[in-house]
Amino acid sequence: MIRGVRGATTVLADSNDLVLQETRRLVETMAKSNDILPEDIASVIISTTPDITSAFPARAVRGIEGWAYVPVMCTHEMNVPGALEKCIRLLMHINTDKNQQQIEHIYLNNAVALRPDLLK
Repeated sequence: MIRGVRGATTVLADSNDLVLQETRRLVETMAKSNDILPEDIASVIISTTPDITSAFPARAVRGIEGWAYVPVMCTHEMNVPGALEKCIRLLMHINTDKNQQQIEHIYLNNAVALRPDLLK
């Protein structure tokens, strides 16, 4: 079964180092919380709000040991007035035996406001 694992985080400023650091932290937290190994991952889609232009977050994923062959794609979020700023969202498609209720979605920093109903 393929399941989606959602996650999001924010950065204080649009800087290369912060984008890569927070993306890596988000991905590693998602993987640890859901017992995900790189070979379990079908693909990862990362979106950023339009105010993030300093780095490709996919670089952070490919830089994690053992993750070089995980398919990753970046895109921009819709530019909706009033939306959370400087936000990085991630959707990881994984092969798993877990049911949807067992998946732990991860929201860090100011992104906790996006889905408080999914926080544990």
